[in-house]
Amino acid sequence: MHLHRAFGFGNTTDFDPFLLLDDFRNDNPDDYLAGFPWHPHRGIETITYVLAGTVDHGDSLGNKGSLGAGDVQWMTAGSGILHQEMPQGDSRGRMHGFQLWANLPASLKMTDPRYQDVSARDIPEVVEDDGTAVRVVCGSFGGKTGPVEGVAADPRYLDVSIPAGRRKTLAVETTRHAFAYVFAGSGTFRDSSPPRPVQTDLMGRAGTAGPGESGNRTLILFDRGDEITVQAGDEGVRFLLVSGKPLEEPVAWYGPIAMNTEEQLRQAFAELRQGTFIKRR
Repeated sequence: MHLHRAFGFGNTTDFDPFLLLDDFRNDNPDDYLAGFPWHPHRGIETITYVLAGTVDHGDSLGNKGSLGAGDVQWMTAGSGILHQEMPQGDSRGRMHGFQLWANLPASLKMTDPRYQDVSARDIPEVVEDDGTAVRVVCGSFGGKTGPVEGVAADPRYLDVSIPAGRRKTLAVETTRHAFAYVFAGSGTFRDSSPPRPVQTDLMGRAGTAGPGESGNRTLILFDRGDEITVQAGDEGVRFLLVSGKPLEEPVAWYGPIAMNTEEQLRQAFAELRQGTFIKRR
């Protein structure tokens, strides 16, 4: 599976409580049909958001289903789950989506696994007078609340589109870590870190961006403040805006498992080898 990793290269402090963001976007079925065969997770929550194509999924608890364009799945791995995610392109062969990993606090590392599958039609959209459109996946915006609930990181997850040439200010709670990931068009972001190109050897061609602008596949990290201001470029800009409350806990993370100590991490992999990873309630 060819993908682009926005962050998730070891240091978790800047993005706490989030661990990783992947952008899986491709028009070539040979690059994505291998998918993500059976693999374990423990100690995290995964958030999958599909924009084009479908993702068929199944797990060790017997759950299975399919996510289509605009759908979201929020999976709490908790004490442990084995699952697979197999993408299929749309009628033109396109596949596009994102997967975000959110860390679980120590008190919930071994909670029971669960799913929240959300259809595109159940995700509210706020359209403002200036043409800005915001899909509210989780949290609240513009008087509407997203359908995903009960997530440990108490996140806000928005899909924001701002028309060409428009300037927009969006509120962010001061106690949260927040980032934006630009995936269409370009724009400038005030009071943010310098734009970070996606760090991966599978990077595709970047989008068109002017001097100082953040273009396609760029990551922007915000200081703790109460708002962000975005100036859309000539093609407009579309980005994910995600924030969450930092856990400020130690992280022992390897592959698909994130715990608090190295001993817990060794124990998890030992249970995988011994066949005791899945906890039957």
